[in-house]
Order: sequence, then structure tokens, then C-alpha cells
Amino acid sequence: MTTLKTRTLGKSGIEVTEVGMGLWAAGGDAWGPTDDQAVLDAIEFALETGVNFFDTADVYGSGHSEELLGQAMRGRRDRFIVASKIGWQNFDSERGQTAYTSVDKLIAGVESNLRRLQTDYIDVMQSHISYREATMEVFLEGFNRLQQQGKIRAYGVSTSDFEYLQHFNHDGHCSTLQIDYSVLNRTPEEEILPYCQQHQIGVIVRGPLAMGILTGKFTAETQFGAGDFRQNWQDDPQQHAIFMDDLAKVERLRSLVEGRSLAQFAVQFVLAHPAVSTVIPGAKTRQQIRETVEAGTLPPLTPDELACIAEITEPGGGRKIWPA
Repeated sequence: MTTLKTRTLGKSGIEVTEVGMGLWAAGGDAWGPTDDQAVLDAIEFALETGVNFFDTADVYGSGHSEELLGQAMRGRRDRFIVASKIGWQNFDSERGQTAYTSVDKLIAGVESNLRRLQTDYIDVMQSHISYREATMEVFLEGFNRLQQQGKIRAYGVSTSDFEYLQHFNHDGHCSTLQIDYSVLNRTPEEEILPYCQQHQIGVIVRGPLAMGILTGKFTAETQFGAGDFRQNWQDDPQQHAIFMDDLAKVERLRSLVEGRSLAQFAVQFVLAHPAVSTVIPGAKTRQQIRETVEAGTLPPLTPDELACIAEITEPGGGRKIWPA
């Protein structure tokens, strides 16, 4: 079995493996179709290789991702540290309003998360909505009640908005932040990551492979299939320009990769920041898990390597491709 190091997830005190598993793609919608058995096999392989942290959400496949994780956990819940999210399911796009407009509705929503996951508690519950003040207070009160009831162990927020994070943590009880951070998107380094260190907020990094760009498998000719949100990188002129710029940076980064894959190099970059607790590359196959988990067992990047990266992607800088 691979020996993965662990880090403490902020003030929650929960010990999580440095490399976890993101289960957005497992839902089988935004990333194109997938195979349930392949996802279950990937979760099984993640466990075998030492991973203990699994992140999902109610909106991934309209709950299907949670259902698959719940199926995988049967009879061995203690081997899993589970993080889920709530907020986008049944979102009213015309009114720009989440369905969870009251504490009672939020608690009922989390009860649905629990049923899909086939568990009586969730280790980390996260707000998936991050732009409405009134909604924020509903989430905070609801999460506090659920924590008191023992149905969640800790709670946090998924956002790239520094001001919103500060408001969400106004009482000092926010344990985690989930954020997009990669060698191509270093904007969190400027304010957000130092704030998390100061306030003992555990950082869960999504997007370490920049939606697949940092695997090195994409080119200017790459075509994304039906149902894959990345089609927008081809169709939208602004997004396409960002995509092309990122591909050029990837080609420069290749010169720094030695004795590992580009994806492993990208994961190592994220783990080099002291604010980071865990990184959750998305995966839906055994091979994807194998590659990213191995990144957690390799020697860390050296100061010289980090300095070379800084010449290609500016610290605190970078541009985002949707979703942020």
C-alpha cells in the first residue's frame, strides 16, 4: 500500500491525506458520460493506495456522485473522510436564488445528502453558494445546528471570493475553504491562502490540473465531446484565448518536469504551499488515481524548481477559465 502523508484540515482537527479524490466527474454530466462501475473501481483503488478523503456535492449528476460514494462506503464508513456540498441543486436561474432560503430548507437538503451517501454524518459540509448575504446566514445557522446534532463534524465554504470567505468566517467557526488553485491560477496566493493560515482554515484545493490542461494531453486541435462544459473553451473567443495562453505555458513547464508526469508535477506544486491541507484531482478511472496519488509520495519540489515556475507563471497571478 502507498504511504500517503496526512495534514490537519484546519481547526476541524480532521486528518486527511495530502491527495484526495474529487468526484465531480463521477456524476456523469458536466464532464461527459462515465461508467458507474469504473468510478466504483476507482474509489476502491483510491482506498487501496491509501487515500482517505473524498469530495462530492449534491449537484454532481443531480446527486448521482453522492449515491456512488455511498454505495462504495457500505460496511466500511470509518475508512472514508467525506466532504460534500450543498447550494446549487434546484437553483432558480431566473431569479438567481438558491432553493435553500431558510434554515429548515437547508437542514432538509443536508438530510438528502445524508440519504444519498447512506450515512448518518458527513465529515465536512460546504456551502456551494458564495454571493448572497442573506443566503450566507442561512447556511451558517443551519450548519451550526447540524454540527450540534452530530450530523456534520465540520463545515466550510467553496469560493474564490476573498470578501465572501471573510464574511463566512466572521464568527471564526469556518473550518475549511475549497478553492481553485493551480500553477496556472495562482491568484489565491495573494490574500486568500495567507488569511486561511492566519485563521486556521483548512484549504481543499480543486482544479489542481486546471480542468485537465495540466495533464499535458490537450492541444490547440483538441475537441471536447458533447456534454463536456469545456466545449466553451473552443466556442467562446475570450475563453479560447485563455486556453491557448495556458497551453503555451504548459509547453514551457514541460522543461521542468523530470522523473514524473506533468500532472504529478502540478499536484506537487499545489502541495508546496503551506496553507494547503489536501488536493482533490478529479478522477473516474484507476489510472488517474494511480498517477495523482504517486505525486504525494515523490520528493517535494525544491526552492530552485519553484523559482523556475515563478518565471513562467507569476506568483499571485494567473487567469481563470470557467468554472472558477
